[in-house]
Amino acid sequence: MYRVQLSGGKYQADAEVGLHYQIHRGIGVHHAAAVRRGEQLKVNVHVGGPPAIILSAVMPLPEGLSELTFAGALGGRRVRMIHNPAGLPIIAESDFCITGTIDPHRTLPEGPFGDHLGYYSLAHEFPVLRVEKVYCRKDAIWPFTVVGRPPQEDTAFGELIHEITGPAIPSVLPGVKAAHAVDAAGVHPLLLAIGSERYVPYEERRRPRELMTQANAILGQGQLSLAKYLWIAAEQDDPSLDIHNVQSFFHHILERVDWEHDLHFQTRTTIDTLDYSGHGLNQGSKVVIAAAGPPRRKLPTELPSGLQLPPGFDEARLCLLGVLVVRAPKWTGYGSGCEQAIAAFCGAFDANSAINAFPLIVLVDDSVFTSESLRNWLWVTFTRSNPAADIAGIGSFTHQKHWGCRGSLVIDARLKSHHAPPLIEDSAVSRRVDRLFAQGGPLSAWG
Repeated sequence: MYRVQLSGGKYQADAEVGLHYQIHRGIGVHHAAAVRRGEQLKVNVHVGGPPAIILSAVMPLPEGLSELTFAGALGGRRVRMIHNPAGLPIIAESDFCITGTIDPHRTLPEGPFGDHLGYYSLAHEFPVLRVEKVYCRKDAIWPFTVVGRPPQEDTAFGELIHEITGPAIPSVLPGVKAAHAVDAAGVHPLLLAIGSERYVPYEERRRPRELMTQANAILGQGQLSLAKYLWIAAEQDDPSLDIHNVQSFFHHILERVDWEHDLHFQTRTTIDTLDYSGHGLNQGSKVVIAAAGPPRRKLPTELPSGLQLPPGFDEARLCLLGVLVVRAPKWTGYGSGCEQAIAAFCGAFDANSAINAFPLIVLVDDSVFTSESLRNWLWVTFTRSNPAADIAGIGSFTHQKHWGCRGSLVIDARLKSHHAPPLIEDSAVSRRVDRLFAQGGPLSAWG
């Protein structure tokens, strides 16, 4: 499933549409083959049709497994196709089909467009489909949805994907018991996982060893590889740990994590196309946070009395156990490395400061909003930070290229100048939509 821009931009009216390629959706593999052969790539854009087709299009299927095959298995019968002598076969039950070709080397600006992370993705150069024909069935329906900060309609897709793929994860990724791409954080920015720690069962204190093997396997697996923050725990520490109870999962990790050893970065790598926290389109970093063993700390349940913050920082609030959110000055730029304000914050404390009772501190523009709910904290923290650029720590060090900190880990989750703007709903449009679904309205049966 892709984004197709039908109007606006620099497209030739009624003859061209823009195709938004997202990383790991598969079309790039076919486009690369067309470029290699110097051919134009034939494409059919199907709109509507059986639910099995739509669900198969968003499934994270292994490369080489046809979505049509999966849709047939899901729907209980083969997908009916129409032979098209002039091009690719057409799905017979689609409501519309736009056929055409892609020039291997031609692009035009596509966007801006609201996306499921809750921001307006900006305009970028993307391939162009030269339209040849448009087909439709009788009484065709053009389906639509709205996108924006979760939860939205695509939240239901995510829940269904988890339900279908969840049981297969242990067989695809040996030792991994479960994985959960967190919808409230925009899906790809935050992945939680439970693995096994069996490498050294005789060791006196369990440490992340096999977990790192599993983390590397996860980050090499299809769309799971888009995870920006991967938090992974050992099943042996708590067999009852529920991957979908996000608050409980963070409590488990933050009790056990050792910031001197348990942070593992991948810098200057690929991230989700819609994630603007990195240093360019599809570009950013990742971090694996792997924790194993017994609890090493008790998480504070309230702010310490007399907590002193550096000048310019205020409104410290407890968000969830062990997590402190602090309002920080507006972001000013990275300069030669760590942004000035976050460096000043970390430099104001040492490894013995009382604030280190909180293993995780998040610097934000609005600590009241961020701490109002778990959903707000997840969205702000993980959609507005790029691990390699925005993670700092109290008492930080680098040893043999490994970065860690002896005090609290600090994540800078402020809005930056290179971020896409948040998607703000138009209140007048929202009221109009609400009236459609209100009692007596034309869509009240579905309200």
